[in-house]
Amino acid sequence: MNSFYTYAELNELRFAYLGDNVFISKKASIYGANNMIIGDNVRIDDFCILSGKITIGNYIHIAAHTALYGGENGIEISDYANISSKIAIYSISDDYSGETMTNPMIPDKYKNIQSEKVIIEKHVIIGAGSVILPGVRLREGSSFGAMTLINKSSEPWSINAGIPFRKIKERSKNLLLLEEKFKKELL
Repeated sequence: MNSFYTYAELNELRFAYLGDNVFISKKASIYGANNMIIGDNVRIDDFCILSGKITIGNYIHIAAHTALYGGENGIEISDYANISSKIAIYSISDDYSGETMTNPMIPDKYKNIQSEKVIIEKHVIIGAGSVILPGVRLREGSSFGAMTLINKSSEPWSINAGIPFRKIKERSKNLLLLEEKFKKELL
């Protein structure tokens, strides 16, 4: 038994776009596939939740128990990003101030929904258990340690960790040489 959907089964979900060499676990939950673009060479593991507007680039891995809540503004994940396990990415959130009501069972007129696009650029790596809040842009090459709260945009090619995160040091760009070598081998 194959634990990943076949390409024919994935086509039945009616994604807005579905690339080649895509592996999505049959144990993943997909809500609104027609609002999702999935590039080439993508793997989405068991118990992941994808909901709302989501764009996933090429050569992406989304590890088990990760949730992407794209809402209407969306989540955009660029090429070569790595999303580790048990990560929650929110482009939409309720207002927890107590001024309004919360939860999806309450009509919108009684809530103050916060919604801003989340952008994850090339070569970003996000450690296990991290949380990303609406409106964040993770710039190219930035990396985040496990259990990081990402509540603001990052600097490119930085190593970050903490609650909320802080920059620890610069990240090496040597992987860009490997990317070029990898691309040449594909030709």
